[in-house]
Amino acid sequence: MIEYIIVCPLVFLAGFIDAIAGGGGLISLPAFMLSGMPVHFAIGTNKLSSSMGTALATYRYAKNGYIKFKLAACSAVCALIGSPLGAMLSLKIDDFYFKILMLLILPITSYYVLRKSNLEANQDIKTLTPTKTYIICMLIAFIVGVYDGFYGPGTGTFLLLLLTGIAHLDLNISAGTTKVINLSSNVAALITFIINGKIFFILGLTAGVFSIAGNYIGTIYFTKNGMKIARPIIIIVLAIFFVNISLDMLHMY
Repeated sequence: MIEYIIVCPLVFLAGFIDAIAGGGGLISLPAFMLSGMPVHFAIGTNKLSSSMGTALATYRYAKNGYIKFKLAACSAVCALIGSPLGAMLSLKIDDFYFKILMLLILPITSYYVLRKSNLEANQDIKTLTPTKTYIICMLIAFIVGVYDGFYGPGTGTFLLLLLTGIAHLDLNISAGTTKVINLSSNVAALITFIINGKIFFILGLTAGVFSIAGNYIGTIYFTKNGMKIARPIIIIVLAIFFVNISLDMLHMY
C-alpha cells in the first residue's frame, strides 16, 4: 500500500503536467524509484502508466482537431529512427558531458520562453511552405528522438518548444504532434520492457488510471487556457530538470 500511496498521486500530477507541457516523466519516474522498486522495473512500470495517460491525451487532442495525422505520423517515424541511434550513442559517450551541456541549454531555454510574447501565434507561419514544414518537423523529431534515446527527460517539452519556435506550428498542433511522437516512443519502449519481464503490472495499471485522470484534466486546462497555462508549467518543468541534473552532478563528486 505504501508503494501505491507514494506513486499514484505523483503519477496523477505528472500526467496533468505532461498533457500541458510535456516533462511528466521528471516526476513520475522518481516516484516509482522512491517506492523502492529496482530501477529497470521502475522505468518499465512507468512506461506502462505513462503510455496509458499519453494515449488518452492523444485521443483528446485528436478529437479537438489538434493533430494533423500525416505530419504527426511522419514526425513519429523520424523520432523512432533517431531514438535507437541515441541509445547506441549513449553507450559510447559518457553522459557527464551531455549533462554539462544541458546545464547551459536549460537557462537559455527558460529565458526564451519568458521573453517570447506569444508562442501560440507566429507571424512567420505563412512563409513556410507545406514541404518546408514537413522537413523541419521531421528533422526536429529525429534530433529530439536521438536525445530521447540518449538521455530522455523533458523530451515532450523540447518538442513543443521546437515545433512552435522553429517549425512555426500553432501551439495546439504542436501539442498534438508532440503527443503522437511521445505515444509512439512510449509504446515501442513498453514492448521491450514487457518482453524482458521488467514491469509490475498491477501497480502499473493502477498508476495508469491516475495518469489517465491527470492527462484528462490537463487537456481540459490546455484547451481552455492554451499558453496561459502552458508557459508557467514549461518553466516549472525546465526548473525541475535543471535541479535534477545539478543534483546528479553533485552526486558524482
